[in-house]
Amino acid sequence: MPKTLPTQQHLALHDLFVTRRQTFINAAARILGCRSHAEDVVHDAYIKLSAASMVPSIQSQSSYLLRVVRNLAIDLYRRQALEKRYAGSEEEGLYIAAPGASPETSHESRETLEMLSSALAQMPERTRYAFEMYKLHGRTQNDIAKELGVSPTLVNFMVRDALLHCRQALKRMESKAH
Repeated sequence: MPKTLPTQQHLALHDLFVTRRQTFINAAARILGCRSHAEDVVHDAYIKLSAASMVPSIQSQSSYLLRVVRNLAIDLYRRQALEKRYAGSEEEGLYIAAPGASPETSHESRETLEMLSSALAQMPERTRYAFEMYKLHGRTQNDIAKELGVSPTLVNFMVRDALLHCRQALKRMESKAH
C-alpha cells in the first residue's frame, strides 16, 4: 500500500494546488507551448506529491511546487522533442525500403536516395553539413552551432531550409513519375 501524506499535509497541499493552479499551469504552458499538456503536468505533480510520504518543510511550499511543475514540464518537453526527432511523418515512411523488398522498390529507393543526395549537394556546404550532422548523426543544434561558429537559431534555420529543399525535390520527383 503506497504511503500518503498525513491528512493535514494533504489538505494543505490540496489547498495550495487549488489556489495556485493557474500559476502552475501558466508556468508549464510557457515551457510546453500547450495548455492541455500543461494541465496534465500540474495534475501529475499533484498526484506525485500527494503520493509522497512527506513534503519537505521549506520556506515557501508554493515555490517548491512551482519547481516540481517546471521540472515535470521540462521532462515532458524533452521527451516530446526526442520523440519528434526520431519519429517521421507517414509520408517519409513510404520511402523506406523494407527488408526483402521487390527489385522495383529497391530501385525506387535507390533513385530517391540519389535524388536526395543530389538535392543536398545543391545546398550551401554549411547548410548541408548542419543538416547531415543533425539528421543523420544525431548531433545537437548547439554543438553544430559551436562547431560552425554560428548561433543555434541559424543552425535551426539551416536544417529547416535543407529539409524543405529535400521535400520539394521529392515532390518534383513524384510529379515527374505521375
